[in-house]
Amino acid sequence: QVQVVESGGGLVQTGGSLSLSCTASEMPFKINFMGWYRQAPGKGRELVAHISPAGETYYADSVKGRFKISGDLAANTKTVILQMTTMQPEDTAIYTCSIYYVEGILGRQAWGQGTQVTVSS
Repeated sequence: QVQVVESGGGLVQTGGSLSLSCTASEMPFKINFMGWYRQAPGKGRELVAHISPAGETYYADSVKGRFKISGDLAANTKTVILQMTTMQPEDTAIYTCSIYYVEGILGRQAWGQGTQVTVSS
């Protein structure tokens, strides 16, 4: 069974930096993307950034130039890191790691438990 585990998060002041790490174990499957979503209070879930095994990245407009995603998707245990800089109060949210993969002929998505990120003004 795929296990997605996040670490990092916490409280940071405006303008500060924080890193989130995510590992997905028991992953012998073909990976499409691995990345991070966030959900702020009263808002819907937003895709923040993801990375493909080829190293192609996607960033939401709201984080471009401030966040950077990197990862090792070649090993059996996949790892991605989200480096967040110049953080703003609007970055406050629950950040959840997710991995898209193919099992047999089925596309699947596994999720972590989420980690709270709070940016104080």
